[in-house]
Amino acid sequence: MHATSTPLFRPVTRIVRGMPASDGAGVRMLRVIGQPQLPNLDPFLMLDAFGSDRADDYIAGFPDHPHRGFETVTYMLAGRMRHRDSQGNSGDLGPGSVQWMTAGRGIVHSEMPLQESGRMAGFQLWVNLPARDKMCAPRYQDIPADRVPVVAGSGLVVKVLAGRYAAADGPVSTVATDPGYLDATLEAGARFDHAIAPGHTAFAYVFEGEVGFGDAATPVRATHLAVLGPGERVGAVGGPDGGRFILVSGRPLGEPIVQYGPFVMNTAAEIRQAIDDFQAGRF
Repeated sequence: MHATSTPLFRPVTRIVRGMPASDGAGVRMLRVIGQPQLPNLDPFLMLDAFGSDRADDYIAGFPDHPHRGFETVTYMLAGRMRHRDSQGNSGDLGPGSVQWMTAGRGIVHSEMPLQESGRMAGFQLWVNLPARDKMCAPRYQDIPADRVPVVAGSGLVVKVLAGRYAAADGPVSTVATDPGYLDATLEAGARFDHAIAPGHTAFAYVFEGEVGFGDAATPVRATHLAVLGPGERVGAVGGPDGGRFILVSGRPLGEPIVQYGPFVMNTAAEIRQAIDDFQAGRF
């Protein structure tokens, strides 16, 4: 019997292209996780990438809507939105800012544009909560751009939203799935190297240019997500004109997922309870 060694750099096991979608009151976006090709990637439930210079694509925003049982992460690249929720929190999300909201047992919130023209771009990621935390008290972390560490190297710039890169720790704290969330920009031929905990799920979504991943430097173009297989590190190299990507990782939960729209629990009974609680105004 021969033991199979884990490769040094995580290989690309799948490439998935974002699908056009609409959410909220008609905001146009690309749905990357949460679509037929990739329904989820434990512990990640959804990834939407939005970006448009046309106000009609985003102006209606995301009016009041509920969540229970997971976390929503909004990362803005361009434009401004305002968050309000049933816990009394409010915050303005500007370029480079992050909002990490733990819905827990229930929250109602809105995210509405603070502009009527210009570019609006960013990501929303849904991160599952373990069964023990699904009914925790809601929590809101509003992180302005100037609190996000930036690490510059030879031909690369990395923003550290969550987890650790080099000697920089991201500002997001005490999240159940121990996530990492980096925004990396690589010049042509520039190399990126980052360790991720064994057993953690990892993916890279390229949103500008092209980036090669793994020992094979498998090319991944803009609007495509690479699922990264087992390995000790993530290695990447900038494509012919450079590239930019988010690298997201987290500890998988391995628990049943029962989802009904904005409620994500472990059983159908818990979903029915969530609907009852929301309709009775208990969020």
